Amino acid sequence: MKRLFLLIVVVAIAVAALGYYMGWFAVTKTQVDGKPTVTVTVDKDKIHQDEQKAKEKAADLKDKAKEKIHDSR
Repeated sequence: MKRLFLLIVVVAIAVAALGYYMGWFAVTKTQVDGKPTVTVTVDKDKIHQDEQKAKEKAADLKDKAKEKIHDSR
């Protein structure tokens, strides 16, 4: 059970780090009335654009694999 929990935590951290690196999330820290405030912003448009790029890349790789299989026959 501990291993499953650890795996879930590691995957969540990896997704958060990838999302931050790819620009899907932005974290800002400000002071409001002397109290620190942390805001997390999610850029849904950027996520959607990257999703479309990934789908196009996967389709290209699929086509190349089909061509290689067809050429090897």
